[in-house]
Amino acid sequence: MSKLASSAAFLVSTSTNGSPSRETFRKFFECWLGEQNNYLEQLISTCKDYDHNRKNSPQSSQATLQPLINRVLEHYEHYYRSKSRWAKDDVLSMLSPSWTSTLEHAFLWIGGWRPTVAFHLLYSKSGHQLEAQLHELICGLGTGDLGDLSASQLTRVDQLQRKTVREENELTEKLAKHQETVADSSMVELAHEVTELLRSENTGDEVEEERVESTLAPKKDGLQEILQMADDLRLRTIKSVIEILTPIQAVHFLIAAAELHLRLHDWGKKGDWARRVHH
Repeated sequence: MSKLASSAAFLVSTSTNGSPSRETFRKFFECWLGEQNNYLEQLISTCKDYDHNRKNSPQSSQATLQPLINRVLEHYEHYYRSKSRWAKDDVLSMLSPSWTSTLEHAFLWIGGWRPTVAFHLLYSKSGHQLEAQLHELICGLGTGDLGDLSASQLTRVDQLQRKTVREENELTEKLAKHQETVADSSMVELAHEVTELLRSENTGDEVEEERVESTLAPKKDGLQEILQMADDLRLRTIKSVIEILTPIQAVHFLIAAAELHLRLHDWGKKGDWARRVHH
């Protein structure tokens, strides 16, 4: 668990060295990604060991999976707790993260991944594994992976998806209404007054900055609240999906989630680098 300790230690160091900043979260995020990659390797290795041992002792093999699943979920919790702390000081950076690529930005929803993506990921991985193990399933041999979801599991997933869609839509609407406050009377009046001051070359920078900050403060507070609700929904969605799955299915799901996140980040960074080089 040394890797988790490294990001946790980094978090502690920011507490003692002052308020968190955009740059310190970038470094934290890089640490966290390295840890996620380590967990991915552990998940893949554990999955292979399970496939090797399950014929001899299926129950004991399943039991060995849960501690690793719990550690991976704790790692996600660690990320969102840290993100929440940074957001209190700089919510705008959390909503427009400079540590992610332009490719990732194109798929952002309120500063992160859209919760309903978890269901599309589950169905996609389930379909791939179903096709790969079709012969075994026809012969009545259960594979135990995501291609072997039961009817009751699919019903629970569908119910959870419908609930998550409703919550996601409510948050999307809440954000839209809050974004409209950028043109409320206080903002329009302040924009006009500052423009007049600039035109008259009147120097009142300190007073102007105070008024701008006091007017923007409730806007930022509202954004922070919405971001917190979105992150809560993201984490709850992961946990709720895992609760529906068997331990080995949960391992397969967590592998797919980590692979998609890490590869999308890599592809985006490489694309951004290539564009900078060519320009």
